[in-house]
Amino acid sequence: MQDIAIQLEHAPGALAAMGAALGGAGISVEGGGAFAVDGRGVAHFLVIDGAAAAGALEAAGFLIRGVRDVLLQRLDQSQPGQLGKLCGRMADAGVNIEVLYSDHDNQLVLVVDDIGKGRAVSEAWARESAAA
Repeated sequence: MQDIAIQLEHAPGALAAMGAALGGAGISVEGGGAFAVDGRGVAHFLVIDGAAAAGALEAAGFLIRGVRDVLLQRLDQSQPGQLGKLCGRMADAGVNIEVLYSDHDNQLVLVVDDIGKGRAVSEAWARESAAA
């Protein structure tokens, strides 16, 4: 899974056009979100094949800001504080979380500045959660 960062026009129909471009290429969005920041639209979406998604969107005239591998992590929703604990472990490992959202399977999606260190933290978290 990969995160694709897309610059969007901050105008009605921008998301519709983006969704149509992906759908027309047979690409499904697995999670993500779009935001207006300082009058500009920015979207981050989870896709299976980032290169294919980027190609379809670029062909439709969209500016792609990046395609990056992600970490997927399930949190125990019955235990308050899970997000803070996981993020704290990332911080302790020197990993900066650049983007965070949820996928359609209720998993946390993290785009981090150091995928190797982040993966090590995420894998340790998953092992500990499975053992608990």
